[in-house]
Amino acid sequence: MKIKIWLKRKGWAFLLSVLIPIVIMAVVYLMMGIYPTSQRTVLASDALSQTSNFFASFNNTLHGKQSFFYTWYGSLGLNYWSFMAYYINGIFSFIVAFFDNQHIPDALYLILLLKFGAIGGTFWIMSDRLFKLPQMAKIMLSVSFALCGFSIAYSPQQMWLDGLIYFPLVILGIHYLMDERKPALLFISYLLLFLSNFYMAFMVGVFSFFYVFCRFLTEPKRFKASLVPYLITSLLAGGASMVTILPTLLDLKNNGEGLTPIYSFLTRGMDIWDIPAKTMVGSYDTSKYGSAPFIYFGMLGLIFCLFYFISRKIALKNKLIYGSLFLLLIASVYIEPMNLFWHGMHSPYMFLFRFSFLFSFLGLLLAGFGLEQVSKDDFNRLVNTVLGLIFLYVLISFVANRKRYEYLDQKTLLATLTVALLYVLLGVLIQKWPKRLVLLGCLFSIVFIGEQLINAQSIVKGIAGEWNYPDRRAYDDHFSDINTLIETTKNENTSLYRVGNVDATSRNESFIHGYSGVTMFSSIRNRHSSQYLDQLGFRSAGTNLTIQYENNTLIMDALLGIKYNLAKEDLRKYGYKAIKTAGDYTLYENQFAMPLGILTDKGIYKKNAVKNQTELMQYLSGDESNIFSFAEVETVKENNVKVEEQEGGVYYSRTANANRELTYSIDVPARSQAYLSLYGKGSEVDIITKVNGIQRHGSLESSGQYYDLGYYKEAKTVEVQVVFTGENVVQLVKPKVMFLNSDRFENMMKTIKKNGVTFETSGRTSEAEVELSKDQVILTTIPFDKGWRAYIDGGRVEIPTFKDAFLALPVPKGKHTVKLVFLPEGFRIGLSLFISCILLFILYNWWLRKEMAQQNHIQKEKEE
Repeated sequence: MKIKIWLKRKGWAFLLSVLIPIVIMAVVYLMMGIYPTSQRTVLASDALSQTSNFFASFNNTLHGKQSFFYTWYGSLGLNYWSFMAYYINGIFSFIVAFFDNQHIPDALYLILLLKFGAIGGTFWIMSDRLFKLPQMAKIMLSVSFALCGFSIAYSPQQMWLDGLIYFPLVILGIHYLMDERKPALLFISYLLLFLSNFYMAFMVGVFSFFYVFCRFLTEPKRFKASLVPYLITSLLAGGASMVTILPTLLDLKNNGEGLTPIYSFLTRGMDIWDIPAKTMVGSYDTSKYGSAPFIYFGMLGLIFCLFYFISRKIALKNKLIYGSLFLLLIASVYIEPMNLFWHGMHSPYMFLFRFSFLFSFLGLLLAGFGLEQVSKDDFNRLVNTVLGLIFLYVLISFVANRKRYEYLDQKTLLATLTVALLYVLLGVLIQKWPKRLVLLGCLFSIVFIGEQLINAQSIVKGIAGEWNYPDRRAYDDHFSDINTLIETTKNENTSLYRVGNVDATSRNESFIHGYSGVTMFSSIRNRHSSQYLDQLGFRSAGTNLTIQYENNTLIMDALLGIKYNLAKEDLRKYGYKAIKTAGDYTLYENQFAMPLGILTDKGIYKKNAVKNQTELMQYLSGDESNIFSFAEVETVKENNVKVEEQEGGVYYSRTANANRELTYSIDVPARSQAYLSLYGKGSEVDIITKVNGIQRHGSLESSGQYYDLGYYKEAKTVEVQVVFTGENVVQLVKPKVMFLNSDRFENMMKTIKKNGVTFETSGRTSEAEVELSKDQVILTTIPFDKGWRAYIDGGRVEIPTFKDAFLALPVPKGKHTVKLVFLPEGFRIGLSLFISCILLFILYNWWLRKEMAQQNHIQKEKEE
């Protein structure tokens, strides 16, 4: 009965606040032909390569196929608890449990729409309790926040949207605490916020602290008593969230995540018109580098936010206090140290100004307070505000740098001015014909919905142009083929092995198919491990966001335990044998693949030992033979390219508007695996090699440098065609050809294989039985992490660091059981804090309510 009454009185408004953003975004996706009409996925291409696969891995976790603490499928192995803290812990993530991995994009489409709706719903809850406004006004404010420029433009990073869901509840909780001494909502909202995504939680947490301080300044005597309860509540919520945040912070610290140096005081590339330009309807510049902050929150929100500052009904003191928050955010855009502060002193990788949703929220919050003060007498002031905005937008279109603001085309200006003028016209009609308020209100709603549709469609179109919304086939065309072959490998192995797909469908393919590999793109990664792997030939440059398997040698395939390769075309690798085909893919088995551990001695710990793969191979085998030989390449044909040799390398320039093509002639000695070494500079240069009819693709920036030319049992002269695409000038170190002697390689591997140690892995543990005739060291290819604990015959032992890259454990002679167990560092402390802080808050809330009841009782007695 109560639910029916609530739905009749207010529930309809809440439902509309949830449903309108969902419907608008669904319609926009349909208008763009994204989903599901043409089977184009709602995920942009970059999100397709990570988010779908990350959620597929979580699906595996929910079904008991991997631990919540550790995944063997994140490159060589990864702290999954920290990984979830950034990517997975959202409120709707559980939905993936109802989908199989091939249909994860469908689950994410549903999750994304639900998050837009949830943002609108929580903002309405806040509005309903803070603003004395008609329900339609609350709905418009809520929808404006749900579909603000930030939420749509950065929707490919769907994990950030959880912060926007809890943000209004945090602010409402602050009001409850400061006004009524009720801290429960604030505690719960903070806790859920911190647990869902620590990154966005930091920004919301800092802003909410400033908001409390500003609100305190408006009425110091009234709110003075609420400061201590706020600090206690926020500290207890923060303490409880340490179950997630503490292990994550330690993981980031221990695994080489550093702070970004400050090189300049002012943010580079910013312009004076950036902020007003991004309040226009449909303004989308870029979500890559060089963007202005996404602060759009609707014309109505902007108009009434400005009204808050020009209205005489609102105290000047309040305007100055809350205006200072806006000035702080504006300064954070233009002053680089402040900009970095909001990002945790870590420069963002594209998707700049990730705190810009704070603009939208503050603007709509003040718009709500401004709307409360609006009366008929304020109509002229509102009209003047709109006319002032129109003048500003027209001015920008004339005086702003056209090169920088080319995204502000005639359509954007026309849409913005049309919407603004329609609001003015409808306002005039409402003033003139108040009896037709229902009809005019409907027209007002239609204009509002139209504005939101235009803005959302424009931003989604911008995302499509930059990131592409690919055909679903990009995700699942080869899903069944790859899955079939991976399942074959699982059926044939009981111990851990690794797989390399030379024609992978994405950089995070291993997550969705459940195999241990090398390639990965993730903001949560083991940088020390990736840096050493980069030295061993797996490209992982810069901040190590990406590590790539492709274009390395047989040595690392063997030592890293790459037991299988998947390939579309013939794989001509020495020691690999085709065992099964499914669709376009063939599965190859590597006879030289090592198990997870290799016996060696303590010399492996020396600082300058085994700096590259050749040294590692020689050390483990005890054979100093030179396994590689090198030769120059002979260029026999050039097409559309000018080649210049200089001291810094070789430069390949275009001579026509076409791809540059070169053909090399290479004399390959007998019993050799041949590689073409291509290494140089170029952020957007792709390389295609073609030899013996087999074509391979690579990237100068992200791929390894050794392009496999195949194995040759007999000496042979081969021609290799190389095609450069991308930048007009490509700079390379002079190309060479490298030959791996297969006889020496095989002899070395026979020696190393005798020292192999097989580990049985399950969840977060790995165990092996060894019998040693002398003290030795087990070098594993498990990435080193301080969360690992080692036990020999049940007794815990210390794990010395091996270049901070791999676990390497000294073991005394004799027969032993070696066990490795992973638990994120800080988890035990975090769990203790989680339980204790929740209990403490329950006690504190009980005490606070009791104290408030006593005060109310005393006050009542005085009044009587």
